Amino acid sequence: MSETPWPARLSPKALTVLDHLPEPARAMLRDVMDIAGRDPWSFPPFDSRDPEGEDVRAAAVGHLTAVYWINRPAGRLYVIDIVWLG
Repeated sequence: MSETPWPARLSPKALTVLDHLPEPARAMLRDVMDIAGRDPWSFPPFDSRDPEGEDVRAAAVGHLTAVYWINRPAGRLYVIDIVWLG
C-alpha cells in the first residue's frame, strides 16, 4: 500500500474493513475518497429522507461503498464505514 496520506480520515471500523480488502479494492477506495474530497457533495446523501443528514454521504463505485461524513469545520472527510461486495 502506498505511503502517501489518505485523502480522508478512517473510523476504527473502516480501518478494520480496510485491513481485509484486497489491494485493488484499497486502491479503488483511495481513488473514490480522493474524488469525494474534491467535491464532497457530488455523491448522494446516505439517507435522502433526512434533511439534517446532508453531510453523511455514500460514495459507491462497483462493489465498493464508502459511507463518509463531511466534517465542515475541519475541512476533511471522515469515513464511517466501508462495504465491499467482493
